[in-house]
Amino acid sequence: MDTTHQSASKFMTLERHIIEEKNKHPHATGEFSGLLHSISLAVKLVWREVTKAGLVNILGKTDRMNVTGDEVKKLDEFADETIYKAMDHAGHLCVMASEENEDLLHIPDHYQHGKYVMLYDPLDGSGNIDANITVGTIFSILMRVTNSGNGTMDDVLQPGYKQVAAGYALFSSSMMFVYSTGHGVHGFTLDPSVGEFLLSHENIRIPQRGAIYAVNEGNYNRWEPNMRRYIDWLKIEDKADGRPYSGRYIGSLVADVHRTLMYGGIYCYPGDTKNKNGKLRLMYENNPLAYIVENAGGAASDGKTRIMDLVPTALHQKSPLFIGSIDDVRFAEEFLAVKR
Repeated sequence: MDTTHQSASKFMTLERHIIEEKNKHPHATGEFSGLLHSISLAVKLVWREVTKAGLVNILGKTDRMNVTGDEVKKLDEFADETIYKAMDHAGHLCVMASEENEDLLHIPDHYQHGKYVMLYDPLDGSGNIDANITVGTIFSILMRVTNSGNGTMDDVLQPGYKQVAAGYALFSSSMMFVYSTGHGVHGFTLDPSVGEFLLSHENIRIPQRGAIYAVNEGNYNRWEPNMRRYIDWLKIEDKADGRPYSGRYIGSLVADVHRTLMYGGIYCYPGDTKNKNGKLRLMYENNPLAYIVENAGGAASDGKTRIMDLVPTALHQKSPLFIGSIDDVRFAEEFLAVKR
């Protein structure tokens, strides 16, 4: 085989990767694979609009607020509708839920209802979109618990450890698609010349400990004392202990967590006196990102409890988040647990 053919044989598209993963399970029906294909198409459509947003008057705000009180951007609205329309007809899902919608998103009656549930944040970090800062789409997949027909709240309100897949698309200088089905975490980069995601980061592993922390220190005075002490401790120079840590905070969750996944360290969004449970949504943001990071060898906690062990009681429930390298998350938990 010549070098050209050898090089070509090394290309692994997302489609081929999904098929090869399916073939490892002899009883697989292909429904799950089809679901992942549909998601990859949906995020390409969102990416297409993100790249030309400033040229087609899709930046800026609408006149409405979402269920958690954030102003809805025009691009949020577009991304939300695009993902729903890409996913509602293929027969894989029984119900969806979006961070942008107060209620469940039902599958139209004239389409087949499948055995999966999808929760998603259509455009995470969209508050930064006007400044051309990295944004992304986050998704979580669950198996339904009801038998058939329209999905219900029981299908949606499941703890994160019951996820069967999760991932995110990152819209930056290039577009990445990162996902896991519980057997490693894999990253694909979009080759715009052919319109295909190509495997660029196989079996991603997060370092056991990092040297970077990400947190909005503008909230410092509203944190509980142990949280302030933890961040102060990270800044103290101690070469034997690998400190001080470097601070890196973009303000776009998907971008901050992706960097943490690549380089190690910790991302923190604690509760404070203004927002007891922080501002991040358990099921649209924290659970899927926890699934990714844990499958890469990291950890995710609300400061006391593993994120994926939290049992949701409301569709738009929030929780604090400490996510990243396993040692760093454990250090944070130890600081927060100290009785003074």
